[in-house]
Amino acid sequence: MISQTQTAWVALSLVKSIGGVTFAALLAHFNHDLDAVLKAPLKVLCQVRGIGKTTALAIQKIDLEATARIMERWQKSGVHILTRNDSLYPRALKRLNDAPPTLFGLGNIDGLAALQGIAVVGTRHPSEKAKQMAETLAGEIIQQGYAVISGLAYGVDSIAHLSALAGGRTFAVLGSGVLNIYPADHDDLAQAIMRQGALLCEVAPDSPVSTPGLVARNRIISGLSMGVIIVETDHDGGAMHAARFARAQDRRLYVVDFPASGNQALLKDGAIKLPVDFNGLVLQDGF
Repeated sequence: MISQTQTAWVALSLVKSIGGVTFAALLAHFNHDLDAVLKAPLKVLCQVRGIGKTTALAIQKIDLEATARIMERWQKSGVHILTRNDSLYPRALKRLNDAPPTLFGLGNIDGLAALQGIAVVGTRHPSEKAKQMAETLAGEIIQQGYAVISGLAYGVDSIAHLSALAGGRTFAVLGSGVLNIYPADHDDLAQAIMRQGALLCEVAPDSPVSTPGLVARNRIISGLSMGVIIVETDHDGGAMHAARFARAQDRRLYVVDFPASGNQALLKDGAIKLPVDFNGLVLQDGF
């Protein structure tokens, strides 16, 4: 049974332009009274930092009955709906000031609250050496008892997930909804991940992929992790977003010493170097 409080929380968290920081500001302004938020006059809503007229109007248009029906449909599809107050919400993520107010999961979320994982990310078009490295790193992470966290993308991400599945758990953070898998031809991989781990997203579970979503999911990949490993990336590759979030979130940032422009830029900027003749002890000492 979905409570009205949970429904209001989810409805508010899915309003466009309300992220973790703005959501927290709303709660603080209205003394954590969600009913008061939904009933507030436009002028009062606009007094909250981060809330403009467009967002305030969207809040006033929230239909709790419609949201409850949609949430029931998601749950019937197997989706776990985790608000930031939920005991199953990842503690590592909860500590971030911009943590997603609501996290949606599909698959096996046992142990998610205390998840200990390391992110492995990189280019969609890795070199042969980078492919081998992604596989080796993911296998080493699993051997050391951690989960592998990545983004289900082509290239490094999918290789890391597949390697992890051979002996442990892996979690994929999507830039789409968990019921709308992207890329679509990774559906089989997604199904395998769900048996040993889970798909996660902060957008509505049936949302299509979007460029902002693909970028934003990197902060969740990093936020869930004790450290982030960049296998290979160009200077303008998507993995650079993961590196940026890792630094902002005070996560250890490891970069393989490949000649790719992104790798070299990150190493020059102080990232921890992983040699191409990788030795697992480097990670063991670091974590």
